[in-house]
Amino acid sequence: MKIALICTEKLPVPPVAGGAIQLYIDGILPYLSKKHDITVFCVQHPDLPNEEVKDNVKFIRVPVPNRASYIANVKARLTADFDKIVIFNRPLWVLPLSKDLPNVRFGLSLHNEMMLPEKIPELQGAQCIERVDVINTVSSFIANGVAARFPQAESKLNVLYSGVDINKYTPVWTPEGLQHKRQLKEKFGIPNHRVVLFVGRLSVKKGVDILIKAMQRVMENHDDVALAVIGSKWFGKNDPNEYTVALQNLAANLKGPVIFTGFLPPARIPPYYNLGDIFVCSSQWNEPLARVHYEAMAAGLPIITTNRGGNAEILVKGKNGLLLEDIDGTRNCSSPEYMAENIEFLLNNPQKALQMGKKGRKFAEEKYAWERVAMDFHNSLYKNSDHVPEPIVESPKPAKEPVIQKKNISESIVFEEDFF
Repeated sequence: MKIALICTEKLPVPPVAGGAIQLYIDGILPYLSKKHDITVFCVQHPDLPNEEVKDNVKFIRVPVPNRASYIANVKARLTADFDKIVIFNRPLWVLPLSKDLPNVRFGLSLHNEMMLPEKIPELQGAQCIERVDVINTVSSFIANGVAARFPQAESKLNVLYSGVDINKYTPVWTPEGLQHKRQLKEKFGIPNHRVVLFVGRLSVKKGVDILIKAMQRVMENHDDVALAVIGSKWFGKNDPNEYTVALQNLAANLKGPVIFTGFLPPARIPPYYNLGDIFVCSSQWNEPLARVHYEAMAAGLPIITTNRGGNAEILVKGKNGLLLEDIDGTRNCSSPEYMAENIEFLLNNPQKALQMGKKGRKFAEEKYAWERVAMDFHNSLYKNSDHVPEPIVESPKPAKEPVIQKKNISESIVFEEDFF
């Protein structure tokens, strides 16, 4: 098939500036391009040509002075010879982009709660659902939200979990992983410390401040523990804001070392997971399903995550990590003490932590490799059509059913320099 993948107006593909959607598209392209003629539409970037063909994929990068102009620039390049056009995370674009292409099939890939009333009016949402053949979602949480508001979407919804390049993420217990750990610990001057790791944007909804507060208790009880925070306030940028300054001030009062790396391009991040002994996702919002979970599992780290949005869907409690839930006034996802208890449990039980990390790596290999994601995406292209999809690889590994949980709708601070 001739397929167009239309990325959002925020960041380019490949993900030179980061972005979960951009990483997703980049991850499945090597497999999809074996069977399909793929064109990716995305925004321009100074480090990338405006048009190129690379690895059998055509990239068309258009200017984006504003969102309306981006849509118009993409629309001008769409033609009726595309068999399928898949729009990522922008249901409002379905109608304007499909208006003059009545015979082209459309699909939608949702990575956030984009079908909420504040995101799309009811009439336009219903028309969007009517126009598309399939609505892929990155979690059951997102799918359930769509179905709750638009029951007519039920037959078109398809939960398609994201993934990770398991060949780029080295388990921490392997010789290569141990080498990364030693190098990074020497780099940051913490050779004898165990490390609690956070990876993600630095924002209130990511809960980094709660993690830092939790580390106050952890560091008072353990004098060999450091915190590493990888990320910045926004993809590709390291400019401070009120929140990031507040985080640094909080961290300056901790007894142990805190490492702020700032933004790291996605290509440089994998070895940094080996710096960690425990991975914490401290999200406070209804996260669709943060992709850092897949990366942490691929690196063999035990996970502590919050029961927010779809995060719990990749966690088997006690197997690949621990889940913070809203139990009562003191044991909830916003409680630093509760978070600290769980961090200390893993610090005090290193064998259990190791077993969880190994189980997570196994899950990554069996359920969340990009090959599986690409196969599922490939199959979704034919959903609600008369065509039967052919395999996109000659001998694909069978994907096990994912676990789905149904939902109701200073001085102590080190700034990272160039490394790896």
